[in-house]
Formats: sequence, C-alpha cells, structure tokens
Amino acid sequence: MSAALRVVRAGLFDTIQDLGRIGHMALGMPTAGAMDRVALRLANALAGNPAGTAGIEIGVMGPDLLVEADSVRVALVGSLSPALIEAEGAAPKPLESDRTHLLKRGQILRVGMIEGASTAYVAVAGGLALPVFMGSLSTYARAGVGGFKGRKLAADDVLPLALDHAPPAEERKLGATFDYGSGPIRVVWGPQEDYFTEAGRRTFVEAEYRVSKEADRMGIRFEGPTIEHAKGADIISDGIGPGAIQVPGAGLPIVLLSDRQTVGGYPKIATVASVDLPRLGRAQPGHAVRFTAIPVEEAEALRRDQEARIARAIAGFQTARPPGGIDLARLYEENLIDGVVYEPSSASP
Repeated sequence: MSAALRVVRAGLFDTIQDLGRIGHMALGMPTAGAMDRVALRLANALAGNPAGTAGIEIGVMGPDLLVEADSVRVALVGSLSPALIEAEGAAPKPLESDRTHLLKRGQILRVGMIEGASTAYVAVAGGLALPVFMGSLSTYARAGVGGFKGRKLAADDVLPLALDHAPPAEERKLGATFDYGSGPIRVVWGPQEDYFTEAGRRTFVEAEYRVSKEADRMGIRFEGPTIEHAKGADIISDGIGPGAIQVPGAGLPIVLLSDRQTVGGYPKIATVASVDLPRLGRAQPGHAVRFTAIPVEEAEALRRDQEARIARAIAGFQTARPPGGIDLARLYEENLIDGVVYEPSSASP
C-alpha cells in the first residue's frame, strides 16, 4: 500500500506550491510558487526538507487530511487553528501551529482556518511524490499544470508521499513568531514611472489603499485614490517581474504576485521590494496599505537582512512537547528534585 494523505474534506483554495517555476517566462509560463516564501521555507526546515520542497499552500481555510501511511511528520506554519481527529467520529483535539506533528495511520489532520492572514503552509517530511512539470511542482491553476492535476485540492484527492513512514526525529517548533515587519510596503520606482505625473506619483506614496475583493494568487487590485497618468495607460507589452505594480486606465494600482502573467501592456509605476512580497502574500481583503519608495540599494540590503533573520529563525528551532502529553526528556532536564534524604523513623526496627 502506497503512503499517502487523502483529502476527506477540501478547504477553500489549497494548492501544491514550491518556490516557483524558474526560467520559463520566455516561453510564456508564469513562475507560480509560494505566495509567502518565508513561511514555506520555515515549514520545510521544521520538517527536515530542503528549502524548495513542495508543500500545501493553505488559502483562508485548510482541508481535512486522512493519514494513509504508517506514520507521517507534518509541519504547520502560519496563523492556523489545527486539530487532530484520532478516529472517525472522535472529537477533534486542538493542535499547535508553527511546529511539527507526528501522525499515525487512520488519524485525520484538520488544518483549520487561518486567522489574521490569508496564507499558511503544511510541509511533509520527505515531500510529496508528484510529477515535476518544467522543473517545479508548483500549481498554476489557470493553465491546469503542476501540483496535483493542475488544480486546487478537492475531496478524495490522494497525495502520494515520498516516504512510507516518518524518519526518526524530535518534534520541533519555531522559537518565536517570524517578524515580517510593519509599516508601508516598500517599493522601487519604475520601470515606467515617467508615464505618471508628479501629482500621480505623489498620490501613490501619500495615499492609503485597501486590498479589494479582487485579490488572488495572480495579484491584488487596490481601492483608493486614482493615480494620474502622464502619457496614457498603454505601453508596448514588456516583461512583468514579481511585485510589479501596474496602473491601468482606471488609475488604481494592481500588484502582481506569484501567478502573474509574463508580459503586460500597462505602465508599471513601481515594483515591490522582494522583502515585502511575503507581507502582500498574506494580506486579506480590506487590509489597509501604504507605499513608500526606497533606493534599489536599500531594497537589496533589506532582503539580505531578511535572509539572515530566516537563518537565525531556523537555528533557533526548539524541541516541541507532544500535544496533550509529557515530554519526559525535557522533564528530566528540568532537574525538579535536587536530591532525596532518607531519615528512618524512630519506630523502625
């Protein structure tokens, strides 16, 4: 019997994602990949996987996953409220997120809702045994390629596991919640900032915008003050990088994300610094956003600092206690009793 996770109840929009399909944009193939690469990397590190291993990206609400393997170790990262169902009909037992869990055959992992963000991740120790498409397992649902049959997960999907059982290891957890930063989203001007008036550029960096309901893996359309064009809203189509901010004729910015098209014909006023792309990948409709422009050199320094902080977070993983149980090894380390002195009573023979 092949080891697998079976979807017994689907979430809202859960897909298989790794760090993206790199090197194929010239062929018209978008990169896809994780909306929050930081969380996926942390989940993979907890599970003992290479950083680019594909996991399950959870969109708003996750699935129920039945374990069809002797054992499997999963790592959950994000503001989730997971639970464990020991057997059919049993009451769910709450689990912690931002840590690993060892699951046994017949148990059901209820991934649960995401609170305060729109994206979270489940990594599996050893990864998923799915076919690679153009060098990646990332799902690009608009073209129906990658991941599991090129689509979001549905009930009765069976996700084959690369390992028949979980490798021996301690359960681990994040030492602290990762700090994504706060304040304005940092951007670098261009490449077509000259297509906007000075007043339009000033509006872009001074106004408050809100994430509209038209937000998905392709991009986020914002609501707020319109941005004035100087040379019209059309250009000769050119390449679109991650975080490019198009402004069509309506004058409202659109930040393009993981499933963005490879080329486009609207001018791009600025590009989101890569350090802040995971923040936008987590943004929910209604979330207020401001933009601020920084030099390229500062954007590069911020990304280097983020990489160093990710490395420190991984180095700072801690041993996790079993859910609902006692970690005897950690208990012995506490040295709760320093010594015992035996004093026989006077009544002793």
